[in-house]
Amino acid sequence: MSVFKQIFAVTGMNLKSVPQRLGSSFVIVIGMAGVVGVLVAIGAMVQALGDTLLSTGSENRAIVLRNGATSEISSILSPQAIATIMNAPGIARTPEGDAAVTTDMIIAVNLEKKDGGLGAVAVRGVSPQAFFVRPEIELVEGRMFEPGLHELIVGRNAQLEHEGLEVGDRIELRNSVWTIVGVFKSGNSHESGFLADVDTLISAYQRTQVSSATVLLTSPGAFDELEAAITADPTLDVQVLREPEYYRGQSEEVQAILSIVTTVVAGIMALGALLAALNSMYTAVSTRAVEIATLRAIGFGSAGVVVSVLVETMLLAVVGALIGAAAAWLLFGGNTVSMGNQVSTLVFQVRMTPSLLGIGIVLACAVGFVGGLPPAIRASRLPAATALRAV
Repeated sequence: MSVFKQIFAVTGMNLKSVPQRLGSSFVIVIGMAGVVGVLVAIGAMVQALGDTLLSTGSENRAIVLRNGATSEISSILSPQAIATIMNAPGIARTPEGDAAVTTDMIIAVNLEKKDGGLGAVAVRGVSPQAFFVRPEIELVEGRMFEPGLHELIVGRNAQLEHEGLEVGDRIELRNSVWTIVGVFKSGNSHESGFLADVDTLISAYQRTQVSSATVLLTSPGAFDELEAAITADPTLDVQVLREPEYYRGQSEEVQAILSIVTTVVAGIMALGALLAALNSMYTAVSTRAVEIATLRAIGFGSAGVVVSVLVETMLLAVVGALIGAAAAWLLFGGNTVSMGNQVSTLVFQVRMTPSLLGIGIVLACAVGFVGGLPPAIRASRLPAATALRAV
């Protein structure tokens, strides 16, 4: 009998005997289901977080911050700096002929969450040109806020996450009451907060400076011209970033933390699954010692025995991976998740992707291979005398 025929024959016998060893097989399946379920769930969260932040940036926009500032929250720009920025080259114009620049101020308000506790929500004051600069912002309910009045529009995600954010509801900002007059969606991080008139917000907080300036470029290639003009001005102490670059930097720290958590948790669970696979397959080999030794005695080679044990372990691991991925998909797919700090809460939707499932299956195969190889080698070395002693 050829080597391949031996492999198929022994592997078939092995798989047919799995129902007789449901207990040990179940341990491998459940272990891998837990590993892959955690990996897929956290991986989907990391991916969704990055996608939400990166989708906020556009290659056709640039953001100006104070030099050294790592975010809009830690940045301030004076009215003199804003006036200079608006006259810089490379900036598009609105239909009215104004510079396509929105000067934004960001503050935070703590609001009650629907699942209990308080969460910080960002209130972004914007210029009238903001909706030309950011055309992705779309009013879906109510009306736009009026400059000079204490009015807000709320993002759809913020509305889903927090209590009392319907049109007509009111919130308190710096001892003044503001009315929600509309709801917007943008498909990015802005949707997790409020928008208001920047001059009204500055007045309410008794400030004179804004946080940042976001400009719409005449074309993506105009960025270099804009950056050169602004950074060459000795009166300005600012930095100019492409929007995707800025939001990529904002997402990297959180993604790094979540990636570490994923690696540690999945690593520990994978080690447990590996040990379970080793133990289960060693037990299986021991209970089938006579059968395996008999096969060796009648001329079956070691290759068929090794492959049969590896195939069994890896198939059980893949079954566990599919169960874990399916559980993660059902429990977390499409769910709304919020992550925040003292300044703002980012609300985003978890999306499962085939690539995450592929990673889970590859991991399962790797664990199954490593967990099955030592028992497979042991099985292939069982002496024929083992079978004869059992007669």
